[in-house]
Amino acid sequence: MTGKYHIVTFGCQMNKADSERMAGILESMGYTPTEDVNEAKLVLYNTCSIRDNAEQKLYSYLGRQAKRKHAEPDLTLVVAGCVAQQEGEKLLRRVPEIDLVMGPQYANRLGELLEQVEQGRQVVATEEAYIEEDITKPRRQSQVTAWVNVIYGCNERCTYCIVPFVRGKEQSRTPEAIKREIEELAQRGYKEVTLLGQNIDAYGRDLPPGGIGKGVGGKITFTDLLYYIHDVEGIERIRFATSHPRYFSRRLIQACYELPKVCEHFHIPFQSGDNDILKAMARGYTRERYRQIIDQIRELMPDAAISADAIVGFPGETEEQFQHTIELVAEIGFDNVNTAAYSPRPGTPAALWANQIPEEVKDDRLQRLNHVVQQGAAKRSLRYRERVEEILIEGRQPKEPYPLMGRTRTNRITFIHSDREDLIGKLVKVKITEVRPFSLTGTLLHD
Repeated sequence: MTGKYHIVTFGCQMNKADSERMAGILESMGYTPTEDVNEAKLVLYNTCSIRDNAEQKLYSYLGRQAKRKHAEPDLTLVVAGCVAQQEGEKLLRRVPEIDLVMGPQYANRLGELLEQVEQGRQVVATEEAYIEEDITKPRRQSQVTAWVNVIYGCNERCTYCIVPFVRGKEQSRTPEAIKREIEELAQRGYKEVTLLGQNIDAYGRDLPPGGIGKGVGGKITFTDLLYYIHDVEGIERIRFATSHPRYFSRRLIQACYELPKVCEHFHIPFQSGDNDILKAMARGYTRERYRQIIDQIRELMPDAAISADAIVGFPGETEEQFQHTIELVAEIGFDNVNTAAYSPRPGTPAALWANQIPEEVKDDRLQRLNHVVQQGAAKRSLRYRERVEEILIEGRQPKEPYPLMGRTRTNRITFIHSDREDLIGKLVKVKITEVRPFSLTGTLLHD
């Protein structure tokens, strides 16, 4: 099987990391990438089922390619990721032109599944599977920064969330395997890694005690992992996502403070500012506990960036309860909040509740929350004005008036008045001249 391939990725960082691995497998099989979906002989949709609109977009894309397949029977159509896991064979009934349906746990088995397709089979791979240690070589989208999975799956049972059903049980990679991958990235010139997990604070719970473990009973924790991988030579920055307030520890905050390569940016979803809604969501913490975490971070790292996720219009949410979310966002002053209107997902408890909120109410609340988020982010951005920041240059912005783009340690996107491509992959000093709610502009010092 050879020819050109095209991958469309929906959703989270985990999906982006999975797409890079699948691209690596395809290229090892002889495929080459193309930006033009209509010249690809293999089209792969790596899907997200967190929101209904992502699913609807998938079906729109699939419809066009299914029609194309009637004229080009040798076109291979693959649906991977969370919608594939959720829908399984239903996808084939809806779009019979699909050749392969595969859940996220099969990302590193794409090659063997395509071999079955080549034999004339229509394949559905959605059975729960153990994710074998990945020896595939991802086709990384960046030459500077890289995703590194540390834990797959999720054991939480938030009443609105489909992730545990589509990504399976928690499965931690061994510290040794993670460190090997980071060392290899360093040897290839990468400067920054982002450690990924749906619930990264759960890392190590399923691993046997011993080795680097300093937790209860010698259990390995995510904090232990940070200390273990920190000194890989060549890596300049370490980030991680996503944290869960239920498991976020003071020891982790201390590690981030002590370890120079760990960036001062924390992504900790709070989802709602109301305790009754948090209880209905089965989140396992209170508004007060969340505030305590933020206070502890800022006590040690006052300049740290805090970002989060929030949902409006959860079943039963009153206007007063929504106002508690608004108040929390205003009080904390987030650098960014990913906001969303509640979307009922099949198989989740909250989708069956009778007290659903009308769409127009959800839309109105979302707009009001976004306004407060933007105000807070703009205020937080002011601290950068006229400051000199260390920026890791990630690449060029061909359509922007400022050709170079990078990020601060606190994850603020920064555009730079310079066209020096030799600086890509380097840490440089930049004087910030313009601030916006979610990005900065600056001038290179000593250009």
